[in-house]
Amino acid sequence: MINNLPDFTKTSILVIGDIMLDRYWFGDALRISPEAPVPIVKIRQHDERPGGAGNVALNLSTLGTKVTLLGIAGKDDAAQILIQQLAAANVKNDILPLDTPTITKLRVISRHQQLMRLDTEEKFPEFNTQLLIDSFKKHLSGINLVILSDYNKGTLTCAQEFIQLAKSAGIPVLVDPKGTNFTIYRDATVLTPNLKELEAVVGACANEQEIIKKARQLLEDLNISNLLLTRGEGGMTLIPRKGEEVHLPAHAREVFDVTGAGDTVIAVFGAALAAGSDPSQAMFLANLAASLVVAKLGAASVSAPELEVALRGTTTFSTGVLNEDQLLTAVSEARLKGKRIVFTNGCFDILHAGHVTYLQQAKQLGDYLIVAINDNASVSRLKGPGRPINSIEQRMAVLAGLGVVDWVTSFADDTPRRLLKKLQPDILVKGGDYTIDQVVGSELVLAYGGEVRVLGVIKNLSTSNIINRVIKQHETT
Repeated sequence: MINNLPDFTKTSILVIGDIMLDRYWFGDALRISPEAPVPIVKIRQHDERPGGAGNVALNLSTLGTKVTLLGIAGKDDAAQILIQQLAAANVKNDILPLDTPTITKLRVISRHQQLMRLDTEEKFPEFNTQLLIDSFKKHLSGINLVILSDYNKGTLTCAQEFIQLAKSAGIPVLVDPKGTNFTIYRDATVLTPNLKELEAVVGACANEQEIIKKARQLLEDLNISNLLLTRGEGGMTLIPRKGEEVHLPAHAREVFDVTGAGDTVIAVFGAALAAGSDPSQAMFLANLAASLVVAKLGAASVSAPELEVALRGTTTFSTGVLNEDQLLTAVSEARLKGKRIVFTNGCFDILHAGHVTYLQQAKQLGDYLIVAINDNASVSRLKGPGRPINSIEQRMAVLAGLGVVDWVTSFADDTPRRLLKKLQPDILVKGGDYTIDQVVGSELVLAYGGEVRVLGVIKNLSTSNIINRVIKQHETT
């Protein structure tokens, strides 16, 4: 057990492995096809996320770690989507393009149930592995830890070269292994197989003692320091080559989707090691993160604030004015309790009846309402000289005093896109005469499965109109 999270932001990790694009089609399956006994799914929403080694990199970036991703993709639209999404998540990437389709996995989901998975995948053509090795060497400087994410697709055919290069530089190597030939991972620091993968290599294990014995023999044969064994509902076991093993039971939590859980485990375990935790502490955090990620849909990630909330058991933040880090922690706690988060934004320079009405309507859409307001400099850029009339402190205090507003924060950007990407509210609300596609940030919210709602306003009421009327009355007196 540990009391505080390590500082993930001071770590830099290099990930290399099999990269793929996870696609999700969401819809309702309300009837059976007359052509065959299969459900008809009316698709209403799409989502695309980096998978495989890409998901490991996303998990690391979400924790605050600096991360670089190496791997292989095609020269197609899927590869471009991968590169764009990785860049948007602050993942530095150096992906080798080949004349082959990018690996994609399409999942059709109805009412939170996966109906089908369709894979687009071909064996990699022969390629010059020296290109990957040279790229690995180039990015090794300043790295605290290396992760090899092997999905048995062909990227890590030269795994030994990567391990030996990292070892020569004094950098620990973690491997999420696949297949039955673990000799290719010789001299790695840690292996993270699940029980099925381990037994495929060492043979069936009749009991706990046999698992430990065979795992230790494997570590000895391959000169590996530790094996982190993931066991699903059975929790995790850390088996060192020397010393006592440590077992942690799984945290009791409803399992929603185990897709990508192994990616989260190796990412959190690796980030914790890189930040100075010992293997037992790193396993504790990885086990905690696994319990959070299986409650999410699809390949997902866990943020440092989520881990902190789960570690602490509760948050110290109530309602009111919060900075971004405090708000992210409070939102994480609310989300762990199944609460719906509503987000709206604006300048809110002079609060009027139109604002109050639409904030009341917004609050009714969920459990917690966030109001993010532009700081003084951004209001001036957007509204012109002389604005805002009221300072950021005054505007935040007034909004926080409204009973329907739970959390108030400020942002310095001209738009709330960065904040939306960070918080990922369930519902984005805007008041005014807009269509959904005109709401700033709507594409981001819709992309991760959120909702966008446009609420009406009281006519002839706006801050600018109020200011103009005051000026006009002053000029006529």
